Order: sequence, then C-alpha cells, then structure tokens
Amino acid sequence: MNTLQKNSISAVALAMLLIMSGCANMSEKNTDTALGAGAGGIAGAVLTGGSTLGILGGVAVGGLIGRAIGEEAEDD
Repeated sequence: MNTLQKNSISAVALAMLLIMSGCANMSEKNTDTALGAGAGGIAGAVLTGGSTLGILGGVAVGGLIGRAIGEEAEDD
C-alpha cells in the first residue's frame, strides 16, 4: 500500500468519524446512509488505489445501499 492509499483511507475514515459524531439526532435511515457512504468510500479507496473517482463512486454506491437498508429497517 503506497502513501497515497494510506492518506486517502485516513481522510475517508476521518470524514466518516466526523459525520458519525453528528448522528445522535438522525433517523435510522439517515444514519444507515451515512454509514454506507463511509464504508463505500473506504472500499472505493482500497479497491482503486486511492483514486478520487473510485472514492466518490464508493461513497455514492455505499450511500445508496445504506439508504435502502435504512428504508427496509424502518418498514419493519
């Protein structure tokens, strides 16, 4: 893993931590969306070697998946 990958993963993890610190008053759907986006961003960074497009794509796909999971959980 090169320095760019490490820095990208660290930046995404820090952003996720900051986002999640404000989740106390969020609905379950919004919390799941944020978690999915953070996990997707980390996965995108790892899979693409820290590519900006890979990270943004991971955030988008992860957010969509997290949102779907949150909506399903609220229906139960």
